[in-house]
Amino acid sequence: MIGCSHQTAAVDFREQLSFTGDQAREAISAFREQFPECELVLLSTCNRVELYTAAGESAPGHDLDGGPDRSEVLEFLAQQRQISVDRLMATMMYRSGTEAVSHLFAVAASLDSMVVGETQILSQVKEAYDLACTSGSAGPLTHAAFQAASRVAKRVQRETTIHRKRVSVPSVAVGEVASEFFETLAGKTVVLMGAGDMGRETMRYLLDAGADDIRILNRSLARAKSLAGEFGGRVMPWDDLDLALVDADVVVGTTSSPDPIITLDRFKAIAPKRYDRVLLILDLAVPRDVDPAVGKLDDVYLYSVDDLQAACERNRQERQRQWPKAKKIIDEETLRFVSELHHRSTGPVIQRLREHAEDIRMEEWVRLNNKLSQMNVSDEARREIEKSLDRVVNKLLHPPLASLREAAMDGHQSSLLAAIKRLFSLGD
Repeated sequence: MIGCSHQTAAVDFREQLSFTGDQAREAISAFREQFPECELVLLSTCNRVELYTAAGESAPGHDLDGGPDRSEVLEFLAQQRQISVDRLMATMMYRSGTEAVSHLFAVAASLDSMVVGETQILSQVKEAYDLACTSGSAGPLTHAAFQAASRVAKRVQRETTIHRKRVSVPSVAVGEVASEFFETLAGKTVVLMGAGDMGRETMRYLLDAGADDIRILNRSLARAKSLAGEFGGRVMPWDDLDLALVDADVVVGTTSSPDPIITLDRFKAIAPKRYDRVLLILDLAVPRDVDPAVGKLDDVYLYSVDDLQAACERNRQERQRQWPKAKKIIDEETLRFVSELHHRSTGPVIQRLREHAEDIRMEEWVRLNNKLSQMNVSDEARREIEKSLDRVVNKLLHPPLASLREAAMDGHQSSLLAAIKRLFSLGD
C-alpha cells in the first residue's frame, strides 16, 4: 500500500491527489497497461488516497513480488496527478506484507478514520474494490484481502460498540433524542427549517428513522425544492411556517439566521391551535433558530446544539474506549488472513518436502532394520532407533520450514519457496 490520509497529509495535498470516478478508471487502465502482471485497487476519498498493489510471482529488481517497486508506483502516481515525485516521496506512506493487510483492515473498520467508527468508509472501500473488479485490475490476492476486509469490518461492528455511538449533532438529535420520544417517526409530521448542508445531513437521519411526512421550509424556495428532489419531502413556502408549526410533532432548525426564527411570542400565538400536543424541537442552528424561552412552555421539549454536543462528546469518548478492543480484532484477523495465505502458498511445498523426507527415512529404515534383525537387536532397541531417526529428520526439516513460515508472514516467501524446491529437487 502506498498512499496518504488526513493523518499524514494536509487537505490541499489530498485534493491534488484525489481521483474522481472517471479519473480512477483511467488511472487503473493506465496502470494495467504499464504493469500487466500486477493487481491494483485504488481507494480515493476526501480523507485518503491509497493504492493497493499485489502480484503472485517474483520478478528480479522488484520489491513487490512480480509488481512495480515503490519508486515505480510513485512515478506512476506523479504522472497521473501532475505532482513531483520528490513531493510524493516526502508525504506518502508505505506499507507491505502483513502491515499492508493490517492497514487495510483498520481502514475498512474505520479505526483509521478522522471520526473513528464512522460507517461511510466501508462502503467506499467496497466501491473501490468493485471498480477494480469491473476494470479487471483485481486478482487473487486483492480479492482475498478486500473480501476479508469487509468481513473484518463487520466483525468489529458486531463485537464492539464503536459504530453505535453517534458523534455528529444531527445523528444524535434524530437517532438518540427523537428516538426517546417516538418509537418511530413514521406517521409523525416533521418540519425542517433550512435546506443547507446541515439540513441535508439531517434529512438522511430523518429518513433512516422512518420519517414519511417531512415538510421543508427555506427562505430560498429553489434550495428547498432541490433538497426535496434529492431526498423527498414536501416543500412549503417560508411564509407558511406558522401553519407548519401547528401540525408539527418534530421541528428541526438548521438555518443560518442571525436571530431566532421561532420567538416566544410567535409560538404562543399558534400554541392554542396545537391543542396541547407534545412538540419536540431540535435546534441544530448556530446562532439558535428557537428562543430558549420556548422550551419552558408546557408540552414543548427543546434541545439546543449545546445539549446535543455534550452527548456527542460522551459518545466520542466511548468510541475511543472501544478502540483497543477493535484493534485486537484487527490484529487477530490479520494474523488469521496471513496464516491462511501462507498455508495456500506454502502448503503444497511443505507437504512435498515432508513426503520427500519421509520417503528417504522409510528407505533408510527398511535397510537398517534388516541389518538390526540379523544382529539380533531387541524390538525395544529398534523402536528407540526408529524414534531417533524420526527426530533427526524433523530437526533437519525445522530450519527451512520455519524460515519459510516467517518469510510468508512478511509476505516475501516466493524466493525462498523457489530455493527450497530447487535444493530438495521438489519440482514445480
